[in-house]
Amino acid sequence: MNYLLKVTLTGLISGMIGTGIGGLTVFFVSGINKRLLSFVLEFSAGLMTAVVCFKLLPEAIGFGGIVLTLAGVAAGVLSIVCVEEIMNKKNKRKKAIKRTGLLRAGILMSIGIAIHNFPEGFAIGAGFEASVSLGIILTAVIVIHDIPEGIAMAVPMKLGGYSSKKAFTLTLLSGAPMGLGTLLGAILGKVSANFIGVCLAFAAGAMLYVVHAELIIESKKLYMGRLPSLGNVTGIICGIIISIFD
Repeated sequence: MNYLLKVTLTGLISGMIGTGIGGLTVFFVSGINKRLLSFVLEFSAGLMTAVVCFKLLPEAIGFGGIVLTLAGVAAGVLSIVCVEEIMNKKNKRKKAIKRTGLLRAGILMSIGIAIHNFPEGFAIGAGFEASVSLGIILTAVIVIHDIPEGIAMAVPMKLGGYSSKKAFTLTLLSGAPMGLGTLLGAILGKVSANFIGVCLAFAAGAMLYVVHAELIIESKKLYMGRLPSLGNVTGIICGIIISIFD
């Protein structure tokens, strides 16, 4: 029980630290550098892609085999697709609500990030069940990944009319679901070695979809130059370096 509590708190605190650091920008900036934010988003995308491909998936295959790993990845992708569909339907119903475009974008971003922080927490919990080193690596990578997301949430809400304190608080709270995901991942990871593999693969699929269907797309919307691509490549290289340490 003490172990589960520690792992859960690790996920909860790391999730809130990552988005919280990004959210602090509302107290220091009145605008946003789109080139820089695009670079950071692409860097975190590359970092997560490398860790998933070179660390998370090999661990999943080692525990559950290739068939269960592929099934877990597919389930992770489908779960996020289903969540997106539900969110899109709800957003269409709320079009009548009058909000500035920036404020609405920030609110929707915070909801989306809160939802996808759950599978990231799931990865941390299952990662700790696989090995302490994998859990630590995933925690560090996800914290880094959450910082630009915190910026992407907080700044639009601030520019859209929210106070700095309110924008920061909402950004901070969006990291909380990671604690629940971590607890669930750790509990399910105790069932069997095969189940650890499935849990890791599920988290990998969810994270890959979020990276390539959301992060990179949002980055390209901000800036289409060469800098973001360099950020992606740099992130991949850093992710490979991180992944070789056990």
